[in-house]
Amino acid sequence: MNIDKSIFKEYDIRGTYNTNINEDVAYLIGRGYGSYIKEKFQENACVVGRDNRISSLSLANSLIKGISDSGCDVIDYGFITTPMHYLTRHINNLLGIMVTASHNPKDDNGFKFSFDHLANARGEMIYEFRDYVLKGNFLNGKGKVIQKDIKTEYLNYMKKNISMGEKMVKAVIDLGNGATTCIAKDVHALFPNIEATFICDEADGTFPNHHPDPAVEDNMQMLKEKVLELKADVGIAYDGDGDRVGIVLENGKYIPADQFMILIIKSLLPQINNKKVLYDVKCSKALEDEIKKLGGTPYCYRTGTSYTEAKTKELNLPFGGEFSGHIFFNDRDYALGSGIYAGLRLMEILSKTDKTLSEMLSDINHYYATPEIKVPTTNELKFEITNKVLDYVKEKNYNYNDIDGVRVNFENGWGLVRASNTGPNLTLRFEATTKEFLEQLQKEFTDLVNQYK
Repeated sequence: MNIDKSIFKEYDIRGTYNTNINEDVAYLIGRGYGSYIKEKFQENACVVGRDNRISSLSLANSLIKGISDSGCDVIDYGFITTPMHYLTRHINNLLGIMVTASHNPKDDNGFKFSFDHLANARGEMIYEFRDYVLKGNFLNGKGKVIQKDIKTEYLNYMKKNISMGEKMVKAVIDLGNGATTCIAKDVHALFPNIEATFICDEADGTFPNHHPDPAVEDNMQMLKEKVLELKADVGIAYDGDGDRVGIVLENGKYIPADQFMILIIKSLLPQINNKKVLYDVKCSKALEDEIKKLGGTPYCYRTGTSYTEAKTKELNLPFGGEFSGHIFFNDRDYALGSGIYAGLRLMEILSKTDKTLSEMLSDINHYYATPEIKVPTTNELKFEITNKVLDYVKEKNYNYNDIDGVRVNFENGWGLVRASNTGPNLTLRFEATTKEFLEQLQKEFTDLVNQYK
């Protein structure tokens, strides 16, 4: 079985097109998926969607052929966003596969897929499926392939779950030339008091304007400039497949996702009874502070959209999110992780207040912090180093959380060392009440990691 095992990641299957992902691999993944869900879950049909990467159409066609050749029926929704794909799963009560590499470089591609109705497959689910595919003992059959459209249902979902106030909201929206180009303009047209200006709004899988990852500030420069030029109330950006969001304030300042989450919970928590909020280990202590200030219960959890979504639904939490910009609302209807929906919820808040976003954030606690620091290593060594850091922390008798890597907590700051689940590197992040302690903390653990490398 000629498949590179390394494409099976913690949250999905992902690789480089024509290097370790091609049409033959897609066909085998399809044969495996159709056979697996028939054998293990007695499912005889699934849904498939794809983003607008250059290779996505041919990969999706091969994937669908593989699934149908296993005897499993396929409902093919064509070019959609990942959140639209999630809605197809929900309304059909079926499992499914989305062909996408999310925010990865343009030459990458892959598959996000589900084995339950909580979230995408994650961790051991994926590795068990990998082993099944590599054995190659597939079922044979001839499943039907049906083409369908989710657009009407998706627009109805948005209309039903957003309640705009009376104030006009002026927004600049960066589609990043990605999958949201297929639906974003239609969604925003539903709300007459959103004055939306779109940039990078032509579908182009080469991503000619900037890399489609709104968690990286360098990719937000066009959005910043347009917000200032138009004197907009907010700038909103989506990633390549539309399940993540990035925000620029009215003053042109980019804010990380944990500050976006603060904007949401300031509005949300006073209105609901269940005030437990989930966030991942990379988020600022300012978010924890704000949750407590609003009478809520902070719940720090592991990184990864599949884990975030599954745990938010499993515990029936009203809201959960992570530093990369995956945001899950679970307070109104089906919990749909969508960059477009997250942006609309922020504009809904703006439409009911005279305050600017900057003013809403003016009273939060501010800390000195690093961005995410990527330290290149190998897939084997990254886990070994993380374990050695944990041993060091235990020897020092530091307070720590090891739900995902090692997050060391001090009275005046914290540091994180974790193995990336998407590539051969370590992720480090540090935050402190003073610049001096930030530098001290960063040096201690960066030196430690380099020593173990």
